Amino acid sequence: MNKEDKILYQIALTMIPNVGPVLARILLSYCGSLEEVFKQKASQLEKIPDIGPKTARSIARQKIFHLAEAELKNVLKKKVQVLFFLDDDFPARLKNCNDAPILLYFKGNMDFNKHRYLGVVGTRKSSEYGRYLTEKLVEECAGKDIIIVSGMAYGIDICAHKAALKFGLPTVGVMAHGLDRIYPPEHTEVARDMTVKGGVLTEYPFNTEPDRENFPSRNRIVAGLCDAIVVVEAAEKGGALITADIANSYSRDVFAFPGRVNDPYSLGCNKFIRDNRAGLISGAADLLRMMSWDEDEKGKKKKPAQQQLFVELSEEEEKLMKVVTREKRDIDSIAIDAGMPMSKVSSLLFALEMKGVIRAYPGKQFVQV
Repeated sequence: MNKEDKILYQIALTMIPNVGPVLARILLSYCGSLEEVFKQKASQLEKIPDIGPKTARSIARQKIFHLAEAELKNVLKKKVQVLFFLDDDFPARLKNCNDAPILLYFKGNMDFNKHRYLGVVGTRKSSEYGRYLTEKLVEECAGKDIIIVSGMAYGIDICAHKAALKFGLPTVGVMAHGLDRIYPPEHTEVARDMTVKGGVLTEYPFNTEPDRENFPSRNRIVAGLCDAIVVVEAAEKGGALITADIANSYSRDVFAFPGRVNDPYSLGCNKFIRDNRAGLISGAADLLRMMSWDEDEKGKKKKPAQQQLFVELSEEEEKLMKVVTREKRDIDSIAIDAGMPMSKVSSLLFALEMKGVIRAYPGKQFVQV
């Protein structure tokens, strides 16, 4: 199968009616390959869990291929990169999120599996103080190998993108529509500048409108793509807090700037800090220290503590210990290499830490002792 045919099948898989990312993974798991998914008879497909007769017939008839072919033409014409979850260039951080999209469209210049990724989110109705905090945070992250991620919306989002461009940091905008447009249109020039150093990313095909229901789905990509999320300003309810909640569910680090108790756009931040759902920061120095991203500490090695003798480990714990090394590793890469779900890895790492055989560091990093 040549490259274009491969992309065609990948796009087609995402266009099957009533088949989302989870079900698409199940189809691939049972059928073995993209080609085999579309070669199966409806009667065979019906035997796969959660694939009903209607969906099975839709796949077997292959009527979706004319839609996939039109999308492929747009991709080639606009020189858009297609990232499929089984390919090496797909963001590894997203691979371990069970509801993450299986395919992404990207326009820009970026390796998603290098660098540190920081999500900066907040209210669309940002205050002058919120914009100051955002710009100062991004400025102080310069030179730390950090990519700024946000959602291209009004307020804190676009302020973060502009600050990244101003101070020379790559920045990625995750969008809730196709790459044939920029929403809001006022941010088109910023998006164009971002594609030189960073880019724009979406799970939606061309001609997808920025419908209301797409934005919460977009937020899970922002959360899953990043090592940490910073909420600058947020009301008691809103998209920024949805992103932060999802980030917590993905075992990402979440931070927030505190605000005045009577400020409506600080209520969300204050609430998250109060409920221990976000760490309090007053600036980039706090973030860099808690994430172990401070360049002053980079490269320093602590003398390993003597490992306790005769520690009894379960079979799963022994498997994980083969993945955790004497160099710091983040929880995402550990989970991927161990082939275990994030929830299982989190509990096993905690147990191993209690047994004294590993040490946890800020930023959900772990090392053998």
